[in-house]
Amino acid sequence: MTETPKDSARQAALDYHEYPKPGKLEVRATKPLANGRDLARAYSPGVAEACLEIRDTPSDAARFTSRANLVGVVTNGSAVLGLGNIGALASKPVMEGKAVLFKKFANIDCFDIELDESDPEKLADIIAALEPTFGAINLEDIKAPEAFTVERLCKERMNIPVFHDDQHGTAIVVGAAATNALRIAGKDFADIKVVSTGGGAAGIACLDMLVKLGVRRENVWLVDLQGLVHEGRETDMTPQKAAYAQPGGPRELADVIDGADLFLGLSGGGVLKPEMVRKMASKPVILALANPIPEIMPDVAREVAPDAIIATGRSDFPNQVNNVLCFPFIFRGALDVGATQINDAMKLACIDGLAALARATTSPEAAAAYAGEQLTFGRDYLIPKPFDPRLISTVSSAVAQAAMDTGVATRPIEDMDTYRDRLDQSVYRSALLMRPVFEAARTAARRIVFAEGEDERVLRAAQAILEETSEQPILIGRPEVIEYRCEKLGLKVRPGSDFPIVNPENDPRYRDYWETYHRLRARHGVTPDLARAIMRTNTTVIGATMVYREEADSLICGTFGQYRWHLNYIEQILSGEREDDEPMTPHGALSMMILEDGPLFIADTNVWTEPTPAQLAKMCIGAARHVRRFGLTPKIALCAHSQFGSLPGDTGERLREAIALLDSEPRDFMYEGEMNIDSALDPELRTRVFPDNRMDGTANALVFAHADAASGVRNILKMKGGGLEVGPILMGMGNRAHIVVPSITPRGLLNMAAIAGTPVAHYG
Repeated sequence: MTETPKDSARQAALDYHEYPKPGKLEVRATKPLANGRDLARAYSPGVAEACLEIRDTPSDAARFTSRANLVGVVTNGSAVLGLGNIGALASKPVMEGKAVLFKKFANIDCFDIELDESDPEKLADIIAALEPTFGAINLEDIKAPEAFTVERLCKERMNIPVFHDDQHGTAIVVGAAATNALRIAGKDFADIKVVSTGGGAAGIACLDMLVKLGVRRENVWLVDLQGLVHEGRETDMTPQKAAYAQPGGPRELADVIDGADLFLGLSGGGVLKPEMVRKMASKPVILALANPIPEIMPDVAREVAPDAIIATGRSDFPNQVNNVLCFPFIFRGALDVGATQINDAMKLACIDGLAALARATTSPEAAAAYAGEQLTFGRDYLIPKPFDPRLISTVSSAVAQAAMDTGVATRPIEDMDTYRDRLDQSVYRSALLMRPVFEAARTAARRIVFAEGEDERVLRAAQAILEETSEQPILIGRPEVIEYRCEKLGLKVRPGSDFPIVNPENDPRYRDYWETYHRLRARHGVTPDLARAIMRTNTTVIGATMVYREEADSLICGTFGQYRWHLNYIEQILSGEREDDEPMTPHGALSMMILEDGPLFIADTNVWTEPTPAQLAKMCIGAARHVRRFGLTPKIALCAHSQFGSLPGDTGERLREAIALLDSEPRDFMYEGEMNIDSALDPELRTRVFPDNRMDGTANALVFAHADAASGVRNILKMKGGGLEVGPILMGMGNRAHIVVPSITPRGLLNMAAIAGTPVAHYG
């Protein structure tokens, strides 16, 4: 029997859950447990000290345990999305998945708890008894109306946030989508007619949220399987539904849809018919959120209402209303201030943050994660994408601020800017280490010319540079291409008005540039004709010439092409002696690798294949200077196969001679070698090998005598060690030029612009 695509997808999903080990979660220790001393601190007797502190001061549980960053995802499996009442045990994969999302998007730890209890009051009793374990509770997949009872009772009894995500998470994302949809349609909440299908927990919560946003209750028409919820109806009614009862008698969806501005569907597939959409107001907002089949398919709706603004719950259509946009970040903000509840102000702050983020320029990271999709605010982009890294700082900080403003925060944040920076650091691994570099760069408005100005990554970096620094990007490229790509990418910046450009095909400075290049290279075989041709086609030469002529302060190139190809032209133009400058030569390329336990600098990865002792000494001096730029004390290890003279041979010998050159003058940084890499990174091993070595602690910069070794270590750390590279930084050129690697990201280009944007005087 031939396997169908559906069969294949099913097996792939099962394999995902089973291999390489069952499930999606595991528990890992955050403290060392390597010896008896660690054991005595982790358990008896040391653990008693933490217990006694918490007994005397309960709030200290946030200091000595993981409770302040621990959420319980709790269900009884009675209303699992798309599956119904499958029971507690069968719901466990869903709850594990929810816990994984908490960890991935907000670094929140979770325990999933599946309770085999259908009685809402007993269920609430069990959950309330768990309060000492958790900093917050996420209720999940509990059917209505029992869900309302469970949440109410838990909120009454517990002094930590209790949040039923099916209700409020959906409501928040619906609120953000509706906010932006009405903005596009030119309508106000107070004036619209809302028709909704489905009276379950999520549907009621969404209607409640729309009312909080300004919809008038009398303008809400709720329809369920029994028809319109109306005054006097007794069948299948709850107090929550009764709050939206309309006067009059029984009616169907087709009877009340006329003139509706917003349709909210949380019911079943195909409920909303094309003829019903035809009756709606102009520019109707259709939120068809039933899964897997929406109340109406977007293409069907647009056939009768081309101006409709549509969202669904599916990922294969634009505007997916997905709770993952909300729950990780609202919990992050609530936990960080020790909130006792998640109140309406916090939910509204979450809505405002989501809506505003969708209207902002798309982040490079989101664009990369959703390559090929149009992520520009409009009908097909009402809400952000889940992998937008700005969600955590934008939404969580807004939630935290609302908690403090409404008095439910037990641990208020004193400095919100610092808090936002810390949140950014959780997604941008380079943020903390780059902070001193960005601060130094803000003290000088330097002009940074980008050789590959038409590259999408460069355009996104230019946008970020203008938003986050005082630098002025200059882009080399064709203006019409740059204009088109900025518009296509949804960037706010435009060439000419926001940043200057150099057009290789037609620039008034063309003659000045080729004559300058010819003058510099006339005795190296460059004829006037060749100079003209190069200046039309080689953007690295154009950028380097601009720096030479002092029309720019630094060049960044290398988003495509080979490193040494670019370096050749930079040396031709910028290494020569000038009247007002000392001649400059490259000293090496330095890469900062950001690892789990901190940064590690690697040199030389790109410039010299087999550097001489003099070049190695200069490399160490340059590396020390740059390590200080990141607020670190340089500890430089010169690495080779030989260890403190143990082996004869080329690399060890050159490193020993380099150390002799360094020793010839007083140095203001720590260095030692030659040594193996493990000795550089393990002080105890180094002391056993050479007790009198002059380095304290672990080296943070490794200098190699061969490019193959430096490049190999860097690439292994990047590809297998999870290292994030900042650089490479071209040392020895007075910060006038830097050559990046083709794999660099827009964030990497922004980091390099900050490095290039710091005058040399600031760091040595």
